[in-house]
Amino acid sequence: MNQNKSNRIGSLDLLKGLVMVFMALDHVRDYFHYDAFFFDPADPENTNIALFFTRWITHYCAPTFSFLAGISAYLVGRKKSKPELSSFLLKRGIWLVFIELIVVNFSWYFDIHFGTISLLVIWSLGISMIFLATLIHLPLKYVLIFSVLLIFGHNILDYLTIEKGIFWSIIHEFGFFTLENGKILLVGYPIIPWIGVMSLGYYFGSFYNSSKEPLKRQKMFKIVGTSAIVAFIVIRLINGYGNPNYWKSYDTILKTVFSFLNPAKYPPSLTYILMTLGPVFLILAYTENAKGKIVNFLCVFGKVPFFYYIIHLYIIHTLALLLAWLTDFGWQKMIITGWVTESSKLKGYGLNLVCVYLIWIGIILLLYPMCKKFSLYKLNHKEKKWLSYL
Repeated sequence: MNQNKSNRIGSLDLLKGLVMVFMALDHVRDYFHYDAFFFDPADPENTNIALFFTRWITHYCAPTFSFLAGISAYLVGRKKSKPELSSFLLKRGIWLVFIELIVVNFSWYFDIHFGTISLLVIWSLGISMIFLATLIHLPLKYVLIFSVLLIFGHNILDYLTIEKGIFWSIIHEFGFFTLENGKILLVGYPIIPWIGVMSLGYYFGSFYNSSKEPLKRQKMFKIVGTSAIVAFIVIRLINGYGNPNYWKSYDTILKTVFSFLNPAKYPPSLTYILMTLGPVFLILAYTENAKGKIVNFLCVFGKVPFFYYIIHLYIIHTLALLLAWLTDFGWQKMIITGWVTESSKLKGYGLNLVCVYLIWIGIILLLYPMCKKFSLYKLNHKEKKWLSYL
């Protein structure tokens, strides 16, 4: 069969695929690691180097998703008018929020009663797209100014003395709430500053215009990436603004390093965003001409990130349910209310970290042919507009 030619940018697919693979590792750890139900893997007092970096590397996933979604929005917009792009982003944003509330929520908990409602990364992407639908009408320089102000300025909200509630949590602060009907609302991804991360991606999407020379783009990305990393180190060392989770010195250098490399993610602090987006720019700069089997392997996942995301959650949770059943722990305990690692009934269940890695590798290998087949289907059926929402 003749395949349609793809105009996709390989470095974007490579980076998306890379973070998708790391993301699956974190979710496998959530559902399979024995220690996950006892302590935070980033806690310097309890973690170890293998466990800490298993968790730490996945900090890069959400910022990368949001930033690359902004770049993709710009690239899609090159073939559309501003009103058409705005309409597309609005509809896709609403669609993602719906998917988060129904399809993704069920995958996390397997609870037909939806006792827990989580607002996580897909919700964040959806809300950010809804805002981006308006922001794209601004000149690009104002999009950049808005993005920088939101990213660098949002931690001012940490100093406000305001009554904490659902609305404030949705805006700025992580929160668990028990609703009047007894359901639990988990706000894991407040919308600020994620909106700014996506709009920043939209601005930098313009650097992929054909009028931009690749070498100049790569040079700019290297400068921005290096500057972000340096800014992270300096601001983190000051241990003041932009650091809701202050680092501290411990009795060992390793524990101190763990503390330093653990800025607040919920909500994402300035230092967290600098720490994660800095390397994103560098990877994009250095992988534009990357080739090879590993690159091709990762790009398969990067071409169908939404499909991968949904499928991998259901596979992970199903396998965890089967493990709980096969080990006589009780499959019913995998019907979860509240976040999985916060479930006291799962203490005593799970495997060691080596087994977690083996399960992760197995799931990635299982997902590969599924994603490759769906990617080819999308490539060969560009006339089907509904595929643009997957």
